[in-house]
Order: sequence, then structure tokens, then C-alpha cells
Amino acid sequence: MFLFESYANAGSYPEPDKLSLKLSAAGFEEEEISQALNWLSGMKRLTPADYPLAINHGGIRHYADLELQRISPEARSFIAFWEQNSMISAVEREMIIDRAVSLGIEQLSLDKLKLIALLVLWNQHEELDPLLVEDLLTPADSQSLH
Repeated sequence: MFLFESYANAGSYPEPDKLSLKLSAAGFEEEEISQALNWLSGMKRLTPADYPLAINHGGIRHYADLELQRISPEARSFIAFWEQNSMISAVEREMIIDRAVSLGIEQLSLDKLKLIALLVLWNQHEELDPLLVEDLLTPADSQSLH
């Protein structure tokens, strides 16, 4: 969240050395900074070319046991809903799943998955739709006002 709030207007976050200094100045612990930089490095390496073209031609996504352990049912439903409604592509889905699993958290909540999705999409696109960003930043348990 800190990265997106701090660097959304810039279009990207700074290089690891500068980012480390910024995170440290913002009060993050060294271990958190190291984990964040490793996670971001993994995300930066993801490109659509890493995935087979056939992935975009439909089908049903079955989750591996590790993915089922790491991503909550609610978060998996969110991913499926977004893909079925063409808000994300199959490749973007795989990138989101990759980054979610890489965190090593059991039963990752929907709110955390939404932040991962936001960072993955931000990393892939120059500009994000404001409604998409609002949806990703809205907590899962909030009530709709309209």
C-alpha cells in the first residue's frame, strides 16, 4: 500500500537502493524491507512472454495444493470473478497467483490479494482505470453505499 500511495503518480517505484532508504525512513524494519524488495524483484521479472499463448484461450483454472493452502476461497472467487468479467487476463491472473503464493502466507485474505492484484496490474500497465483502483482499495467487508 505504501508503494502505491507514494509512487502511483510517478508510474513506478524507485530502484531497490533508493526504495530501501525510503522504506527505512518511513519506519519499516530491515527484515520487512528485505522481504518487500525480494517480492518486488520477483514481480518485476514477470512478463506476459513468460506464459504460453494458449493460456488466453479459455478453460477452467484448477489450483495446485500449495495455491489452495496459500489463497483463501474468497480470494480465489475474486480472481475468478475478475477474470470472467474481463477485468484481468489469464496471464494477469497467473501473475497475481504467483505473487500471492510467493508471500508464504496461509489462506491469504481477500484484502491482501486485492493489494497484490493492484501492484501486479500497476507493474504491467502505464495507467489503471480509477474504478478498478477504487475496487481494489475498498476493503472486502465494507458496505456498498449505492
